[in-house]
Amino acid sequence: MPAPGQDPVPAPGRIVLLTTSHRVAPGLLSWPAWQALHAADLVLCADGAHPQLPYLREAGIQVTESAPAAEDLLAACAGGRTAVVVATGEGEPALTDGLARLAGSGAVAMPELELLPASYDLPGARLLDLVQVMDQIRAECPWSSLQTHEGLAKYALEEVYELVEAIENDDREELREELGDVLLQVVFHSRIAEEDPEHPFSVDDVAGGVVAKLVHRHPHIFGDATATTPEEVKEHWERTKAQEKNRRSSVTDGVPLGQPALALAAKLTSRVRTAGLDVPLPDRDGVGYELLALASRAEAAGIDPEAALRAAARTYREAVRATETGHPQ
Repeated sequence: MPAPGQDPVPAPGRIVLLTTSHRVAPGLLSWPAWQALHAADLVLCADGAHPQLPYLREAGIQVTESAPAAEDLLAACAGGRTAVVVATGEGEPALTDGLARLAGSGAVAMPELELLPASYDLPGARLLDLVQVMDQIRAECPWSSLQTHEGLAKYALEEVYELVEAIENDDREELREELGDVLLQVVFHSRIAEEDPEHPFSVDDVAGGVVAKLVHRHPHIFGDATATTPEEVKEHWERTKAQEKNRRSSVTDGVPLGQPALALAAKLTSRVRTAGLDVPLPDRDGVGYELLALASRAEAAGIDPEAALRAAARTYREAVRATETGHPQ
């Protein structure tokens, strides 16, 4: 309370820092953001080309194109006034640093400070950034602009193997990075595909195809089918996959022969078993047929033979290293 005979101390006012996402269409702001804008005594924006400005002005918001210093903004809020600052992409670090300095000094009465997100990124929004960056790299990078599907194929294979290794090592940080590297290959190949003169397609076509595939292969979620066990789900998946691929000649159609041999053997025997066919394994001598039989046994038992052999090889590698250092396990 002011002393008798003194004028009341004016309220310090309010500063609202309004942040928006460039990944959301301009003008699609939250209701609290619109309320703050309409109620403000002063709306400021340092960037005259900010994508939100045309929509704010269309809504009757008077915006002053200015980048005030922290001291000036405090003066503008004197008397209980409210100033809304529409943040640029950098988030106004100079202003926030200045306000923090003033608050830390204890020499001035600080207004109420509020950070108000006006629009939020939806899940997957950063994928838009990835596509945009890939477009620029493809257009401007001397190496990336010359790459082809064929030239990049080996990198895709390497990245997948590194992803598998991160999973087997249970390394969360490495897993995140390797997933990004695999995603980069998808976006890179999709960008190259856009330039095909006869059959172009984009990353949106790729994503759209995946969405359609997932919906079609999950009729127990998006349709009227019923599946209560993982086995029933897999049956739905294989049946719809066969229909999509128009496999009429063999259940083995579509199995890529270029994959690692143990994985190939397991996939072939899995197709046979799932189809209910009685096809005995070749009764022949030789390491290859012995490995085929082992892969079939592993698949039937729910074991990935590739992963099992890698785990055994890793154990053997550690034993070799221990022996080399004189500390056998």
